[in-house]
Amino acid sequence: MFKIKSSDYKIYSKFIENLAKKLTKFYYLKLNKPFKISNKLRGKGYDPVTSADKAFEKFIIKEISKRFPSHQVIGEEFGYKKTKSEYSWVIDPIDGTRSFVIGNPSWSNLVSLNYKGNPILGLANFPILKKYYFNTSLNSAYVSENGKKRRIRINSKSTFSNIKLSAAFHGSLSLSQQKKIPQILKRMQFPCADALSYSHFAEGKLDTVIQCGNKIWDIHPLIPIIKAAGGIVTTWKNDDAKKAGNIICSANKSIHNKMLKILKPVSK
Repeated sequence: MFKIKSSDYKIYSKFIENLAKKLTKFYYLKLNKPFKISNKLRGKGYDPVTSADKAFEKFIIKEISKRFPSHQVIGEEFGYKKTKSEYSWVIDPIDGTRSFVIGNPSWSNLVSLNYKGNPILGLANFPILKKYYFNTSLNSAYVSENGKKRRIRINSKSTFSNIKLSAAFHGSLSLSQQKKIPQILKRMQFPCADALSYSHFAEGKLDTVIQCGNKIWDIHPLIPIIKAAGGIVTTWKNDDAKKAGNIICSANKSIHNKMLKILKPVSK
């Protein structure tokens, strides 16, 4: 377990809270208008990026550089600023760009602070929903909504028989592979919306979330929030979630172990 001083947690968590407020303000002042879209895959699939993604990332990098100029930065759109610091920031300027493009309000700004490569603080900011999720330590996670902050916890008492499961394969599992996990398909009864589903899980509204193809900037900011809220998060192979890829989070070990077993035919 990688720990930093509680006084440092206070400094960094205050920074990400202020960043959340600034990002929402920045959106409504500068980005709530028509935007340009391009496809990063160009004929090999669809992976949209917008002018807003780039503007958000530049804004986040600027805020980090002003306050912590020696820290490393890893952004989805503008790559890696390498330094000798043991601290690094991982940025997804718009998680859920497809949602952003069509006007679905579930998109978010994701930012994590990593220490020695391990996510220790996370932020999931939802400008349209006017709320953000974050953690202040290894054991304390919060949601701030309409200016009111409250602590969040996963639903640790949930059981496999009454599980609230949200899942999305994002085109990563073929139909033949999906047929190998009928128990998952049968229980996929709640919508999956990128980081919002992980955030709802941390609030105790969902008991398990399963997603495919997460990049580090998709999941690193959510790992500290999930863990601080009492949740378990790993890859489908039960590896450290910081490796990204196919991710599952569960409200307790019993559910997690059962889900991993069910996923085994498609987790090789």
